[in-house]
Amino acid sequence: MKAARLSVIAGVALAGLALAGCTGGGGSGSGGGDAGANTDGKGPITYVQGKDNSNVVRPLIEKWNKAHPDEKVTFKEQTDQADQQHDDLVQHFQAKDSNYDVVDVDVVWTGEFAAKGWLQPLTGTFKMDNSALLEPTVKSGTYNGTQYAAPQTSDGGILYYRKDLVQSPPKTWDEMLKDCDIAKAKGIGCYAGQFAQYEGLTVNVAEAINTNGGTIVGEDGKKVTVDSPEAKAGLTRLVDGFKNGQIPAEAITYQEEQGRQAFEAGKLMFLRNWPYVYNLAKTDGSSTVKDTFGIAPLPGVSDGKPGVSSLGGHNAAISVYSKHKATAFEFLKFLQSEETQKFFVTQGSLAPVVSSLYDDASLNSQLPYLSTLKTSIENAVPRPVSPFYPAITKAVQDNAYAALKGDKSVDQALKDMASAISTASAG
Repeated sequence: MKAARLSVIAGVALAGLALAGCTGGGGSGSGGGDAGANTDGKGPITYVQGKDNSNVVRPLIEKWNKAHPDEKVTFKEQTDQADQQHDDLVQHFQAKDSNYDVVDVDVVWTGEFAAKGWLQPLTGTFKMDNSALLEPTVKSGTYNGTQYAAPQTSDGGILYYRKDLVQSPPKTWDEMLKDCDIAKAKGIGCYAGQFAQYEGLTVNVAEAINTNGGTIVGEDGKKVTVDSPEAKAGLTRLVDGFKNGQIPAEAITYQEEQGRQAFEAGKLMFLRNWPYVYNLAKTDGSSTVKDTFGIAPLPGVSDGKPGVSSLGGHNAAISVYSKHKATAFEFLKFLQSEETQKFFVTQGSLAPVVSSLYDDASLNSQLPYLSTLKTSIENAVPRPVSPFYPAITKAVQDNAYAALKGDKSVDQALKDMASAISTASAG
């Protein structure tokens, strides 16, 4: 994965994660006595995050350390593999390691870590000011009505389309499918997303279900809601797309990169992907669509309301075992400051969580996809914030994939999906 890509590819490499037990650890979501300890502690802290390929973390820490000589931050750099990052955090939390003060948390890990009592609740003296932030990013750090993680960077899906083949981007799924006749006449595929059996499939299926008004689990992260007419309508759209040839058969193997390469090669008219594709499609020597593609929000069900993107990104959280929580809290606010957020987007092409930056004229001239991305994130829904997320995503992937391949009916796939999630939640 190239560092400059605004992407959650690392964040969606979660299919193989094993949930490290659903009980034990810190116990309650409040963290018990650990959450009440060292709340006014100040001093050196360690910040833990995956590989800093785009070189945004080190300059920020250097800036912080110059201003806080008695509360310096040490950067603990993990690998660039999401599952390894997750497992490293779990091991240190289980050991009650006080040296992992502030940790970078993928948006789908919040529920698991919070339910175990590993994350400091951002309440009381640790309450964050979220007034300047995009609301869905705050929800991604919230579990059972309590915020546990501070939004740091975000991401959302967008629609890439061939503006030389269609006059304007489709606003609804039905409009897009009507345009498939144009693709057929040109001998190219109509639409593709990420449909291989991995985390990206969960992203795409969740988007289809959410766009049609359905959900996978309730707001508590446990109640199973996926076996519904709305969820059926969403999954049916994808299944019918494969059945009718509107989604090319080879798309069943697509992850982010295969879809990008097909679009750049001129083999697709529409592609759902992340914003990182924009610059590559413009600059890759092999791209045949440099001057002929446009971007738009994901298509919705009805005109006037865009489709729902699955929310990507990462948040920062304080470990309940930190001895210097007051310093950790100030560091969270530093990461979320407008100046830091602007550095994230200009230096690392990372989507900011501060809403006003998407309307900044100078940023939009550098990054023309920002206004479209803002629409995507504003209408985004986090994947289930649940302590059982690894089991949920496996249930979605296994059964949706079977439905897309025609091995199961939509009804059976949703029934089996619900059953698997229920079993995991009960465990």
